[in-house]
Amino acid sequence: MTSPNPEPIRTLIADDQEAVRRSVRRILDAQPDITVVGEAADGLAALELAAELRPDVALVDIRMPRMDGLELTRRLAAPGAVTPVRVVVLTTFDLDEYVYPALRHGASGFLLKRSGPALLAEAVRAAAGGESLISPSVTVRLLQHVTAPRRVDRRAAPAAPLTEREVEIAGQVAAGRTNADIAAELFISPGTVKTHVASIQRKLGVQNRVGIAVHAWEMGYAVPSAQ
Repeated sequence: MTSPNPEPIRTLIADDQEAVRRSVRRILDAQPDITVVGEAADGLAALELAAELRPDVALVDIRMPRMDGLELTRRLAAPGAVTPVRVVVLTTFDLDEYVYPALRHGASGFLLKRSGPALLAEAVRAAAGGESLISPSVTVRLLQHVTAPRRVDRRAAPAAPLTEREVEIAGQVAAGRTNADIAAELFISPGTVKTHVASIQRKLGVQNRVGIAVHAWEMGYAVPSAQ
């Protein structure tokens, strides 16, 4: 039975600009299911607060003193993290040099600061639920890489090979489709999709669906997104 009053999503904000932290806190604290438990002005302070407060989700800026957002994301979200926290990168910059490392380090989302309050709250909810949300403009650029001519780097292949069905599902995940969408497309149950997704994550050594998507993009079997 579902609790009528679930615990709010505990969120940590890491950004070196006080005005940004204040704005993000105002947006998130206005949500009935999200609460901000801490703020940090640099990456090292955020790492320490994460260990102390154990938030569900951390909103992380890329450019911060002492420890940048990419390293903080790796410390919090990469496989084997000492203090595992789901990370949503929130930044002004959507450069490839930021997007790809952040996703490879285990980020559950990548949002631009201009994305707006609704998308910000949804990204936090998605991360807390084990899903992912990426700014539409960033997604378009990622999909452009899917169709761009490239040589596949076989070093990116997992140690345990994916089955044909897992490859198929990973490609669907890379297109941003939900378990229900994939189940309908492949005529299987959502529970079966969930089991396959868990197996794919284990074989690839990734934390979430974004990690699966990155692998599918790199290996060239991401399916086209719905138009």
